[in-house]
Amino acid sequence: MAAGSFRRSIASQLSKVLDLPPENLIKSISAVPVSKKRHVADFQLSIASITENSSSDCLAQDLHLQAQQLAERLKCDSVVSAISAGPGTVNFTINRELLAKTVLQQVWKDGSEYGVKSELFSTVPRQKAVIEFSSPNIAKKFHIGHLRSTIVGNFIANLKAALGHEVVRINYLGDWGMQFGLLGVGFQSFGNKEKLKASPLQHLFEVYVQINKAAEDEDTKKLAKDFFRKLEEHDEQVLSIWKQFRDLSIEEYIRIYKRLGVHFDEYSGESFYQEKAQEVLKMLEDKGLLQKTIKGTGVVDLSEKKDLSTVSTVMRSDGTSLYITRQVSPSVLLATAIDRMNKHSWDTMIYVTDKSQSNHFQHLFQILRLMGYDWAERCQHVSFGLVQGMKTRRGEVVFLEDVLNEVRSRMLQNMTSTKTSKEIQDPVETAEKVGLAALIVQDFRGLLSSDYQFSWDRALQSRGDTGVFLQYTHARLHSLEQMHGNAELTDVNVACLQEPDAVSVLQHLLRYDEVLYRSSQDLQPKHIVSYLLTLSHLAAVAHKTLPVKGSAPAVAQARLCLFHAARSVLANGMKLLGITPVTQM
Repeated sequence: MAAGSFRRSIASQLSKVLDLPPENLIKSISAVPVSKKRHVADFQLSIASITENSSSDCLAQDLHLQAQQLAERLKCDSVVSAISAGPGTVNFTINRELLAKTVLQQVWKDGSEYGVKSELFSTVPRQKAVIEFSSPNIAKKFHIGHLRSTIVGNFIANLKAALGHEVVRINYLGDWGMQFGLLGVGFQSFGNKEKLKASPLQHLFEVYVQINKAAEDEDTKKLAKDFFRKLEEHDEQVLSIWKQFRDLSIEEYIRIYKRLGVHFDEYSGESFYQEKAQEVLKMLEDKGLLQKTIKGTGVVDLSEKKDLSTVSTVMRSDGTSLYITRQVSPSVLLATAIDRMNKHSWDTMIYVTDKSQSNHFQHLFQILRLMGYDWAERCQHVSFGLVQGMKTRRGEVVFLEDVLNEVRSRMLQNMTSTKTSKEIQDPVETAEKVGLAALIVQDFRGLLSSDYQFSWDRALQSRGDTGVFLQYTHARLHSLEQMHGNAELTDVNVACLQEPDAVSVLQHLLRYDEVLYRSSQDLQPKHIVSYLLTLSHLAAVAHKTLPVKGSAPAVAQARLCLFHAARSVLANGMKLLGITPVTQM
């Protein structure tokens, strides 16, 4: 890794002066963010990070003085061309030609693995991660929360896989519960087999809406209860109808997820764990954790003082599993977690859902710990905020496909109004990929836990900090390479890349591994989004000020290599976010 070799060189010199092992210093040396206003050094060492007594009472002027004293003891060498002290930092500027040569060689050599091979990840053990995300309910609305869960879960899975972890992607469907009693009865009255095969999600939703209107009728209620009871008793005919609903729905989900660039290793669901949920209730009882309330419901006491001030209700008074969030009973969730550990022997399990479910997952992890499962500490809930205002032209979003069709048609309309889109080979597919980039970047720009107001106009802008701008930059850099031939690194004269705008791009490429490391630690995509937007802005400026066309051959070749490196890292980052880079726009 380019940044890695420079960090090691700086750490080596520092270790001699400070009498500290170089490996203890490497993570304290960070690449300096590029500034539009002024020239910046390439790396800085934070004095506070290596000072043992760097508490709040350590005055800023003390740190600044220490930085000045340390800077004076260090010497420039073949790697570092300048050393200076800043406010509590020592700044290092890398030899400019070495910077260009090392960065370009590393991007070229590592390709799609640039950044992930960094020594920043050397102490991170490779693990097996189970990630549960998307999780829509069959026959119910695929609301915007499911879309957020899908793209966030996909990002986390992509990042983990890129860093060498083994990833199991699970879609845990809402495929059980009383709604299937209603749905079964509704299908007998309003169902159509042809419509079911042609568009299962749409048709089941229509049937569900119709039968819900009649759900207050006592006869309908009784029929629905009877249907669901037969389903629980595994009546062959009823089970066959339910299985058809489920199988056809999954087939359609797979087709739609493919448009999103998302896949799952396993389609699971509540239906798999009904019997195991009863076993969990028995385990809770045997361990003395299951208590009965006056009303006869079964609860687990989660309070510190064991005074029932905080409880999780796991059983109805009739002895059956209680359905709560997403209509999933705590005992079903417990059974699912235990079964996954038995099946996958995972190191970490991540649930990606909206933040309204945070308490339920905290209760789940707490009960697992009370049951004696130490691995509950390795379960994690990644929560996200709510999205307001996402509507199609026809009104409210019902299905994921409505969103995909809407973003494609709006993007196609925008592209048609520009001159260049007539030359695109497949404008519809391009519009879909660019539109998806717009959705993903708008979603990922802030903290995942934040709520935000969705705006089609803002998301689809071609200028500014949008996914459309990322795609436009990638396509533009790709066409530059196509126009002038692919860059060759072998005979690049790096002395031709000393202009400030070229150096800014190189400095920014240095920081990529740190950005990946930060995202891997907190699982927030915003760090990568921000990095890629800055890279695109820097590349756009360099594209204007450092022309390839009309330049001397050695200069043109060096600039082509720079733009190739920028495009390569841009594409890598976009793919991690779940965006497919386009080559024409």
